[in-house]
Amino acid sequence: MKSVSPLEVGAPIPDVCGVDQDGQTVKLKEISQKGIVLFYFYPKADTPGCTREACNFRDNYPMLINHGIKIFGISMDNQEAQKKFKEKYNLPFPLLADPEGKIVDQFGVTKRNGHASRQSFLAKDGKIVWRNLKVNPDNHVQEVLEVLKKLKENTPQNP
Repeated sequence: MKSVSPLEVGAPIPDVCGVDQDGQTVKLKEISQKGIVLFYFYPKADTPGCTREACNFRDNYPMLINHGIKIFGISMDNQEAQKKFKEKYNLPFPLLADPEGKIVDQFGVTKRNGHASRQSFLAKDGKIVWRNLKVNPDNHVQEVLEVLKKLKENTPQNP
């Protein structure tokens, strides 16, 4: 199968559905139409880097939601693994299970050994406004907060 390029800044959010840890269907394009949404991809639930990253989002969640952001963690784990991960660490945001890699493929996220790479896409009003294709789990939240502040400060001009 041919590798797809990651979504570029300005690209629309793909019309793809995922299932969260509770089995609820989430339509990514629909939820990204209004406001700011972070779709962050991580390799595997309950592994050291992914746990640090998720807990960092959890610990900074009040500050993040003050910026009006919605957060969705996405990995190729199954629904049960996502549910255990969310409950074990009291994560306040949904985790999408993508065992077939449909969402991963639609976003053009690289796969390694059957896992999604650690990549992140920030959408505003249905379009990608920022992306990081080499996320560091230890400073991911700070990076997202900086981008959110810039988005608030200067509303982007239409090209």
